[in-house]
Amino acid sequence: MGYDGLFRLDGRRAVVIGAGSGIGREAALALAAHGASVVCADRNLEAAQESADACGGAARLLDVLDPDAVRTAAAEEPADVLVFTAATNVRKRLLDYTGEEFDRVVRLNLRASFDVVRAFGAGMVERRRGSIIGFASIRASVTEPGQSAYAATKAGLVQLLRTAAAEFGPYGVRVNAVAPGVVETPLTRQIKEHPDWYAAYAAKSALGRWASAEEMAGAVVYLAGDAASFVTGSVLYVDGGWTAVDGRFDPPN
Repeated sequence: MGYDGLFRLDGRRAVVIGAGSGIGREAALALAAHGASVVCADRNLEAAQESADACGGAARLLDVLDPDAVRTAAAEEPADVLVFTAATNVRKRLLDYTGEEFDRVVRLNLRASFDVVRAFGAGMVERRRGSIIGFASIRASVTEPGQSAYAATKAGLVQLLRTAAAEFGPYGVRVNAVAPGVVETPLTRQIKEHPDWYAAYAAKSALGRWASAEEMAGAVVYLAGDAASFVTGSVLYVDGGWTAVDGRFDPPN
């Protein structure tokens, strides 16, 4: 293949879980724009259909908290590319957390990811090709008060994906993580409603602003195709320099 086709995905089937909104929707649109046929899966079928209509793909109702439904989807929608973005967060200090809240975050962010990687990965291993892209977070490596369960699950997800990369690699299957910084999505609406909180997060990155969901799509397209043919077990930080910058003081000239 010539370099002009490095980012083309013609003839490949992509399944995007969480495609009903935010980063998942933009990932679906971007993959379709580069030639992939896309299945937009979400627990909200109406939202999934809106995404599918926008990218010329198909919609599928999928609740990743149902392991049987995940296995059925993997069998019925064999994927060359899998992207999954579904996650939740309960922002509370450790001493205020309840066991139910902890279990809810772990169940979606980590256990469901485990089921998704196993179900779709099995088919890819059998076909000896594929790219799995999971969405972690800067919270996998840096944290702050109120992020205990979320940070723990995102760190766990990174290690889950790295292990999958090690196990699936001999069969030609690549597995990587994207770690966004602060992105304007439904998950971060709580922060946007507090101007001081929102501004503090914007100031933390080197670029001095939040990301839009569209700005995550390039990483997905890159990891999906031949441009990343020798990239596996990696974490691609798309964080505006958040994890590179420690402190905001500029020394005088």
